[in-house]
Amino acid sequence: MADNAREARPAGNSRRRFLKGCAAAGGVAAVAATGQRAEARETLQRPPEALGLLYDATLCVGCKACVAACKQANENPAEFSTVDKLWDTPLDTSGYTFNLIKMYRNGTMQTKDAEENGYAFMKTSCMHCADPSCVSACPVSAMTKNPQTGVVEYNADACIGCRYCVAACPFGIPKYQYDSPTGKIGKCELCRHRTKDGHYSACAEVCPTGATLYGRTEDLLAEAKRRLALKPGSVATFPRGKLGGADQSYEAYVGNYKQHVYGETEYGGTQVLKLSGVDFEKVGMPNLPPEAAAAHSETIQHTLYGGMLMPLAVLGALTFVAKRNVHHDDDEGGADDKTGAARKGEE
Repeated sequence: MADNAREARPAGNSRRRFLKGCAAAGGVAAVAATGQRAEARETLQRPPEALGLLYDATLCVGCKACVAACKQANENPAEFSTVDKLWDTPLDTSGYTFNLIKMYRNGTMQTKDAEENGYAFMKTSCMHCADPSCVSACPVSAMTKNPQTGVVEYNADACIGCRYCVAACPFGIPKYQYDSPTGKIGKCELCRHRTKDGHYSACAEVCPTGATLYGRTEDLLAEAKRRLALKPGSVATFPRGKLGGADQSYEAYVGNYKQHVYGETEYGGTQVLKLSGVDFEKVGMPNLPPEAAAAHSETIQHTLYGGMLMPLAVLGALTFVAKRNVHHDDDEGGADDKTGAARKGEE
C-alpha cells in the first residue's frame, strides 16, 4: 500500500513555485499593462520669476549668522554635538537644521579658498531644483514646486511620512523628523512664510558680507557671471541682502573663482547658485549631469501606474497564480494525508 502512495513534497517547494509564478506573472502583467516604451520627458525649466540665492564662498567668513537666523526664522530647536551642550552645534542639515555652513580643510590651512594648504566654506541647504526629484517622488503632493516663485514647498498636513523625497534628492536635503509623532520633513523653503511681512530669506538678510544674496535667479546668475569676469585680487563692489532691494553694497577683494556657476546647468538647473575658489566636489557638491533624474523616473512611474493599469493587471495575475497554487497544494495535502493514514495502518 505504501508503494502506491505518493511521497509528500516539502512545503518549501510549493512556496518557491508560488513565488516564482508570482514574479513571472507580475512581469508579464507589467509589460502587458504598459503596452509601450516609456520615454523620458523634457527636463523642466526654472519659472521666469524664480527666486533663489547666490552663495559666494569667497566672501563667506564662516560666522554662521545665517545658521542662527534660519533657526530663529523657522522656530527650530538647537541641536547639540558636544558634551557641554552650550551651543547649537549641528554637524549636518536635519529635520531641524535647514541651513548649515561646512568647511573644507587641507594641509596647514594657511590660505583661504586654496585647495592646497587652505580652507574654504560651503553653504548647505535646499537647492530648489528646476525639476526637483523630491516633488516627482512624492506620492501625495506634500512636496510641490510653486509655479511662480519656483520655491519647493512642503505641506506637512499632506505628508504621509513615506520619505521618498529623502531618498530621491541628490543633494541629501529633505530630512525626516524621527521624533515627530505624525511624521514630518524639514527643509529650507526660502522663508516663504516671511514674505507677507516684507522679509525674505533670513540667511541672506543677516549675512554681513553678502556671501548669501537673495533675488530673482536670473538676476543672481547675471551677478555671478559678472563676478567670474572680474580680475582676481582687484577691488569690486558686492551687493548684500536682496538683489534689487535697498543698497547695502560694499567694496571687497575679488576672489580667485573657479570659472563655473554651480547650479546653472546641474540637474537641469537650480534656483540656488554657487561660486567657489575650490573645486565644487571637494567642498561637498555632487557632480551631476544637466538632465534631472525626475525626467526619467516620473515618466516611468506615470507609464506604469497611469490609469492604475499595471497595479490592477499585476493584482489579477497574482490572484490567478495564488488560486492555482493553493488549490494544487490542497490536492497534494489530501493525497499526503491518505498516504500517512495508509502507513499508519501498515504499522
